[in-house]
Amino acid sequence: MSNTVEFAKMNGLGNKILVVDMRGRKDKVTPEAAIALNADPSTQFDQIMAIHDPKADGTDAWIDIVNCDGTRAQACGNGTRCVVQALAAETGKKTFTFQTVAGILNAVEHADGTISVDMGKPVFAWDRIPLAEEFYDTSRIELQIGPIDNPVLHSPSAMSMGNPHAVFWVDQDVMSYDLHRFGPLLENHPMFPEKANITLAQVTSPSSLTTRTWERGAGLTLACGSAACSAGVSAARTGRTGRNVTITVASSPNRGTLAIEWRERDDHVIMTGPAEWEWSGMLDPSTGTWTRETEAGAQAQ
Repeated sequence: MSNTVEFAKMNGLGNKILVVDMRGRKDKVTPEAAIALNADPSTQFDQIMAIHDPKADGTDAWIDIVNCDGTRAQACGNGTRCVVQALAAETGKKTFTFQTVAGILNAVEHADGTISVDMGKPVFAWDRIPLAEEFYDTSRIELQIGPIDNPVLHSPSAMSMGNPHAVFWVDQDVMSYDLHRFGPLLENHPMFPEKANITLAQVTSPSSLTTRTWERGAGLTLACGSAACSAGVSAARTGRTGRNVTITVASSPNRGTLAIEWRERDDHVIMTGPAEWEWSGMLDPSTGTWTRETEAGAQAQ
């Protein structure tokens, strides 16, 4: 077995993604390789989307998702769009079905280049998110940061999109909050036994939100697709918006948008947005050493 595999440096609305082709292999991208790749500014990433041979009939691939700290993730909507773009360019197909630890994901690439991913049904039950304490209504749980009489953040909406999320509603610009300081405290709060993605969300109209996210296992991220889904669903669930919203990701380099539909007929969440290829190369999935392809051939880094 060759020590190297093909990979692509991509992004989904700024969410830094490495798509790694592990088809035909039995090994996985190791935590050590992920940490080494993230330590290099050229390959720094939020998630690795490792494409493996399918495990279930009727699926196109098994996707193993790795965070930049080497831990495994359950879902990554922005990364899934990158996988779709990469496989569509390779195969000419437009529709795909993927299996992840969070379940089955269906996706389609549209004529305009945007990609829709069916992220499945949201989960609201406190013990399935999971939370450490029982809450009958998880659309508003008791949790705050700051002084008791004047908290900076409080009463988030909690849910799971295959991974745990807490959405804090704010009235000011989401970029004005020190999420770099609050994020680690909230991600690792005892309320979240499996940690959580932490999102600040500001309602800007009955059909639009602005968000910013501290991502579990990745830190302050430029974008997070499952967090955008959670914000859109939580906004509708709490009566702040309808079931179709446009989300502006404030930390995205181009302040790009995602369209989120919480589909009424089956409660599935459909996320639509762009993906962008940056460059390709070869890497060793056990160590993280890599080379970048150039017009003149592969150049060692």
